[in-house]
Amino acid sequence: MTARIEVDAVDKVLIRRLQQDGRASYTELGKEVGLSASAVRTRVQRLTERGVLQFAAVTDPLKLGLPVMALLGIKVEGEIRAIIDALESIDSVIYLVSTAGAYDLFAEVVCRTMDDLSMVVNDDIRTVPGVRTVESFPYFGIHVHRFIWDLP
Repeated sequence: MTARIEVDAVDKVLIRRLQQDGRASYTELGKEVGLSASAVRTRVQRLTERGVLQFAAVTDPLKLGLPVMALLGIKVEGEIRAIIDALESIDSVIYLVSTAGAYDLFAEVVCRTMDDLSMVVNDDIRTVPGVRTVESFPYFGIHVHRFIWDLP
C-alpha cells in the first residue's frame, strides 16, 4: 500500500476544484483560495509530484467507436506480477486491478465489436501463461462514471 499523503484545507479546495475542471487556471484557483497564481502552481506541482493529482484527458469510448465494453473476472495461478505485466500490454485493457475473492484480477476492456471482444478474451488474455479462467461481464450501459469523490 502507498503511504498516505497529508493535505491541508487549501489543498483540498484545489483538488476538489480540479476534479470539477482540470483546466481551471491558477489565477482562478488562486482567487478561490486566497493565494497568488504562482503559489497555487507550486501547490499543484507538489500534489502532482507526490502522486495525489494526475491530469489526463477523459474520453468517451462510445464516441470514439468503441461501443463494446466488458469487465473481466480473471483467475490466475503462479506469478501474478508476470501475468499483470502481460495483461497491461494488451491495448484493449484500460483498467486492471488485483483483488481478493472469487477473482484474482479484474480487467476492464473496450472494443469495436463483439468479435473483437471475443478475440481479446480468447486470443490475448486466455493465452497468457498462468491465466486459468476468464469470465466476461459485458456492459449494457454506463450509469455512473465519477471522477469526483469526497476527500478524507
